[in-house]
Amino acid sequence: MRSTVASVLGLKVSLLQSGMGGVAGSELACAVSEAGAAGCAGGYKLAGGALSALLARLTAGTGRPVGVNLIPEVVGPDALDRQVAQVLNETPGRVHLSFFGMPDDAVLDRVTAAGRHLVVQVGSVPDGIHAAAHGAVVVAQGTEAGGHLLGTSRRDDLVAALRARLPDACLVASGGIGSPQQAARALAAGADGVLLGTAFVVAHQSRAHARFKSAVTAAGARDTVITDVYEIGWPGRRHRVLATTVTAGPRQPAKFIGKTIVEGKPYLVPRFSAAVPTEHTSGRIEEMALYCGQSCGEISEEASAADVVAAFARVLPGAEAITTQERAEHHVG
Repeated sequence: MRSTVASVLGLKVSLLQSGMGGVAGSELACAVSEAGAAGCAGGYKLAGGALSALLARLTAGTGRPVGVNLIPEVVGPDALDRQVAQVLNETPGRVHLSFFGMPDDAVLDRVTAAGRHLVVQVGSVPDGIHAAAHGAVVVAQGTEAGGHLLGTSRRDDLVAALRARLPDACLVASGGIGSPQQAARALAAGADGVLLGTAFVVAHQSRAHARFKSAVTAAGARDTVITDVYEIGWPGRRHRVLATTVTAGPRQPAKFIGKTIVEGKPYLVPRFSAAVPTEHTSGRIEEMALYCGQSCGEISEEASAADVVAAFARVLPGAEAITTQERAEHHVG
């Protein structure tokens, strides 16, 4: 009998939060974990003191299972190795490592040898099989997802194909899941849990810019497009975003259109930057990378992270472990 995500990671609900760089800070990750799911902070390109600061806030903010997301193709093997070392050295065993895309086998083996849980997001059957062979929880990302896309298959098709090849693996569905009904559909396709991104972009604890959140809640699935224009900082990878004047006119000059602050350091934001607008960003927000999945059509208002988890808990494995009293306590916290 295969395991649910809740049983593998020690959760109350088989729900993972996407570790979205810039948007998913320690506040969001801790709130999701405190609600009984698996929060995840976006490590992105953070290193040294900046990464240490994030890890310190993360471990201080919750005593429950929580993760750190790293992106192998963005930082390269040497920097990734240093990031992994920091996470392993500076956090307790309840912190799992989540990878967006496949790292080298040595990285996977290092994580499991340290006794940490491993989560790997993939976009193809071969990568899913490879990750499962290393003991990973496999997140199957469909093209309905917001953000950068790892493959070309739709969510349920990829989940079903992976389940056929991996009957005992722990599989998580990702992409286009904005309602409990979509979550139930993913479970019926063979998933053992779901990963949500866009639903948490608009959470109160998200660091997304207010105008970014408003754009997501006002959008429908047809307002999203798959493009490759936001490539500065992350080239060569298609992404699903809300349609903007930049996606409509990719021949515009790549001049600076805003400013942002990351872990206390200021940066200029050029047009076509892969960076998302956060609460610390100013400038032409509507021209920036507004990553958004097709689930936006089912998301009409901002909510607390606990409310998002509670809404999905009733259809996900492990949901019965969340009591009314616990939910009330999470609201107070």
